[in-house]
Parts: sequence; C-alpha cells; structure tokens
Amino acid sequence: MKLLLTDAGIRNGSIRAALVDMLGKPIEESTALIIPTALHAIPGGAQQVIRSVFGDGSMVHLGWKSVGLLELAALPSLGRERWEPVVREIDCLLVEGGDALFLAHWMRESGVADLIQDLPDLVYVGLSAGSMVMTPSIGKAFESWESPDGSHDTLGFVPFSICPHVAFDGGEGNPIEVCEKWAGLIGRRAYLTDNETAIKVVDGVEAVISEGTWRAVNA
Repeated sequence: MKLLLTDAGIRNGSIRAALVDMLGKPIEESTALIIPTALHAIPGGAQQVIRSVFGDGSMVHLGWKSVGLLELAALPSLGRERWEPVVREIDCLLVEGGDALFLAHWMRESGVADLIQDLPDLVYVGLSAGSMVMTPSIGKAFESWESPDGSHDTLGFVPFSICPHVAFDGGEGNPIEVCEKWAGLIGRRAYLTDNETAIKVVDGVEAVISEGTWRAVNA
C-alpha cells in the first residue's frame, strides 16, 4: 500500500502529480472508492457526507475512470464476498476526514484495515482524519468520540503523528501555539502541516509534498 496523507485533499499541482506518480497511470485511467465514514461522528456529519461526494473540491471529482462509495459501518453486516473483491480491484482508496478514532474503529471492525495492508499496489489518499488514522495516535486535542473499548489508538501504519490545518500565518486553522503544545504532549516524531501539504509514504520512505508550509518536530 502506498500512502498519500493530505490535509485537505488534492489541493495543488504538486500533490496531484504525486498522486499520478503513485498510481503509475493517469487519474482518468484509474478507479477509486471514497470512504466518508469518519464524517458521521462530527456535528453536521450527514450534510458533510453529501458535500464530500458532490461538493466543489471533492476528491470524487478528480476525473477518475470510475468511483464508488464504501461505507465501513455497513460492512460487518455483509459477507466479505460482497465488498472485498471491489477493494482488491480498485487503484485508489479516498478516505475522508471527520473523527479519526471513529474511523479507526470502523476500519478495524469492517476488516478493511487488515485487507489493505496486503495490497501493495493500492494507493491510499487520506484527508485530515483520513490521514491521521494511519498514525499511532492523535492526542487528546483531537479526540471527541469515545471508542466502546476505551482505546485511544489509531492504526499505526506509519511511525509519526500529524497535526493538520496549522495556521502558520495566524489565519484560519489550528493556532500554531496549540499545535506546538500538542507536539510536546504527543511525544513522538510528528509533522505540523497546512492545507497545501501532504506526506507521501512508499515502502516506508517519507517525502513531504508541499506548496505551503510545514514543520517536522520531535525529530
């Protein structure tokens, strides 16, 4: 599996070029599924799900050959034969933002978290919480939903954490002083990123793709 962990999706030419490079072919020749599950756990989630699919700037509208929707919370009540072949056949998984702990729970419960680890050619594109879910933990500042088992862990597919939407210029977003405090509490290597930044991870090798501002901390 190849990871493209974005703040706000495919926001600029550099991130789009990284996606095409990871796919190994044009987006127009590639197939995708979008996962909106994490949005259900935030205020206004039902409306956000619609915007994630049909709204301006949606990752759905990048020009895919075909794109479908995969709702993780529905999968445990279905047989794997209903959905697993579809996931195995696609080129790209588009994972929306929302609540990262809720997303981690359903990634595990559905079986998708286990499956995608065995798909070396799959490109995983995360947006905000869809990116944070791949880290070991997100820190209390980003926790709102409580897991039924009390877990505070996300999936840990990468060894670092991410603080997204950082307002380095003091504008809209997470205040830099809050992010710096988060970095001190998270206690591991982390990236502070803005909406024009993504982290590419292929075969364990990390590369920052950015037309904005970012910072590595606790290196």
